[in-house]
Amino acid sequence: MLETFADLLAGNDAHADAFADRFDAVQTGQRPDAVTVCCSDSRVLGDHLWGNDDPGRLFSCRNIGNRVSQRCRGEQFVAGDVLYPLVETGTDLAIVVGHTGCGAVTATYEAITGDLEAPAGIEYCVDLLQPAIESGVERLPGDLDRAAAINHLVEYNVDRQVEALVESDDVPDRVSVVGVVYDFQDVYSGRRGEVHVVNVDGETAVQTLRDEHPSIEGRIERLWEY
Repeated sequence: MLETFADLLAGNDAHADAFADRFDAVQTGQRPDAVTVCCSDSRVLGDHLWGNDDPGRLFSCRNIGNRVSQRCRGEQFVAGDVLYPLVETGTDLAIVVGHTGCGAVTATYEAITGDLEAPAGIEYCVDLLQPAIESGVERLPGDLDRAAAINHLVEYNVDRQVEALVESDDVPDRVSVVGVVYDFQDVYSGRRGEVHVVNVDGETAVQTLRDEHPSIEGRIERLWEY
């Protein structure tokens, strides 16, 4: 264990050397360009997938299942860590980042279709995702194998998280919300590690999205339009 930590500290040495002068403009405050809500999966390199190494550019939130909501007093609200940059720092872009083969979506699918045995903390997260994914399970095409079903539900979950932000009264009207899927399993066309846009402000029709957003049309792709 300590050898692993020593390796991480060596990496931090390199980081500190490279970033010594990159914090000058953000030492006393931040106005990030976007907030990303990304799955905690170790294969999803939150900032690195955007090629970002600028402190202050991205406000990064991570949890299993790229959830935007939390439960409080028996109700679900947009989570404070997602809201903070949108309300307090003037950030006007939120990006929900799902990924192929998501373990949280898989666990939720198993909870819906059978029995899931997991520690209470994981069950809590699955319970938060289940209302978003349950109706997607009912809509799945009948000819999908398990892996394909999971990846269809990854898209569906991204759609529901985008929907929660778009419909929330707490999120300022000026905020744009984009839903994407990060692919490292060769599910979409393109290269491993590419981000594929599946939703913009609640719109999910591929051709409509391509017509409305020609600057990114090459990255707009979905597995299904339900």
